[in-house]
Amino acid sequence: MAYKGFGRPPAYYFLWILPRNIFSRICGYIADIHIPSYILKPLIIFFSRFYGVNLSESEKNITEFRTFNEFFTRKLNKEARPIDMVENSLISPVDGYIGEFGTIKKEKLLQAKGLDYRLEDLLEDKNRTLLYNGGKYVTIYLAPQNYHRIHSMVKGEVNEFSYITGDLWTVSQLGINYVNNLFARNERLTTYINTKKGECALVKVGATVVGRIKVNYHSQTSNCRGALSKKINLENPYKLEKGQEVGLFELGSTVICLFPPKQVELYNLKIGQLVYFGESIGKIN
Repeated sequence: MAYKGFGRPPAYYFLWILPRNIFSRICGYIADIHIPSYILKPLIIFFSRFYGVNLSESEKNITEFRTFNEFFTRKLNKEARPIDMVENSLISPVDGYIGEFGTIKKEKLLQAKGLDYRLEDLLEDKNRTLLYNGGKYVTIYLAPQNYHRIHSMVKGEVNEFSYITGDLWTVSQLGINYVNNLFARNERLTTYINTKKGECALVKVGATVVGRIKVNYHSQTSNCRGALSKKINLENPYKLEKGQEVGLFELGSTVICLFPPKQVELYNLKIGQLVYFGESIGKIN
């Protein structure tokens, strides 16, 4: 459904007038409030049934959560996500749905059919735009029911990361299909991972209702009032094993994996395909 003469669904115009960043901070604040178990437990059960969350995978019992955010960012038990440990395997860093994937052509990535965006706008780094042009990318959308911790798809170390402030449009199909330049428009926190085969990047994209993006190797978080874009070099390299946790989303969003030319080969992925953290999605050349 779309308004006649406007061409976009009513929800788009509602989000257009909504103060998205402030609204998302409020959602994050509410999600952090300690709630009595007799209220929180039914809320978690309702949410899980509505979205199809598999509670049996959770490391904690639902009675152990004290806030909705604790539940949403829950850790999984060790058996829930086996990691493909084949030496050259490239694993999915998250649970989610394949949005787009392929080759970065003429410094552009595909957002959706008929919509693309510039790599330089995404990274705001000319040198890295040249580095990744002609390489591969994979976009993975995390739905509300998905596990929301983020892991490294390769073995390596983090020496540098960037945080870029921006908008907080939804990254659901509404945003994907109707918001131009969506991923380069929203705020994002990019982890650069140095490997034996060169650097690769893990871009974590903010979205409406996402309280914060957090990383394990630094105190920087997203969606902070008055924040400025920055690039930070770590004093000590943060070493990562394949599958090691990198950070988390407090409520759902999207990750974009970037690889330079000839570094990796992707398997036969499909748009809309559900992938799980630890599952092999390609191989390192």
